[in-house]
Amino acid sequence: MEPVAKPIWEHRLQDPSLSRKKKPRSGGLTMVIDKGMGISAFRDLLELAADYIDFIKLGFGTTILTPAHLLKEKLRLSESFGVHLYPGGTFFEVAYIQDGMNHYFETLSRIGFQWLEISDGTIPLSPGQRTESITAARDSSFRVITEIGKKQKGSITPVAELVETFHRDRENGAEYIIVEGRESGRDIGMFNEKGDVDTDYVLNVEQQVDRSRIWWECPQAAQQITLLKLLGADTNLGNVPAQEVLSVESLRRGLRSDTFYTFGSHREEAPL
Repeated sequence: MEPVAKPIWEHRLQDPSLSRKKKPRSGGLTMVIDKGMGISAFRDLLELAADYIDFIKLGFGTTILTPAHLLKEKLRLSESFGVHLYPGGTFFEVAYIQDGMNHYFETLSRIGFQWLEISDGTIPLSPGQRTESITAARDSSFRVITEIGKKQKGSITPVAELVETFHRDRENGAEYIIVEGRESGRDIGMFNEKGDVDTDYVLNVEQQVDRSRIWWECPQAAQQITLLKLLGADTNLGNVPAQEVLSVESLRRGLRSDTFYTFGSHREEAPL
């Protein structure tokens, strides 16, 4: 596939920050949530914005509800555009609770998936069970993403527990760890019931983990702005709605008023 963004603009206009890395990149990753896009919309998204998308998550249990030929076509398209596609963690949790983990791994492998997510947002997993699940996925040749946090409203994972789980997951072979934020971004984890970000919580976690390996689910524009200003343009953001990909990339580059003076090449003070 040809690059999505052809070099017709001067670089300083296309990226006023002068620092945005091209794919494959080690930071500033964007994960989009697909809650059931048709194949035409999926293709349109990749043709428009694949340069700015690193991963697409098939949300919830939508993987099993997607007709097999369309699922394989989504996987083929993703690979051709250099985007990683993977099933959401809730689908893993269904397989685990139904004692179908081996079948789950075998089927995903047969379809052609290389990445999957291990989570316990809805079901209880002890640290040992979580470790065994990560190890089993790795033994089945998958690259693993894990997620920390419960999906119940008002649920907050204490910082110490989150940090401990992060490091244990990394030691067990997880490549990225997601902080739960759901697709709503409200009343869960680092978000209050209005969707405001608990910046002290975020900074406390970020100081104790490898920031290139942690992923903040951040579906709302105001949350994306807050996190990028707080942690930097190379922060990993997840659960980005498909229609917001260019918006998020604009924020990272200083191509939106919200981050114009934060990441843009214009270093003057913002006007009063």
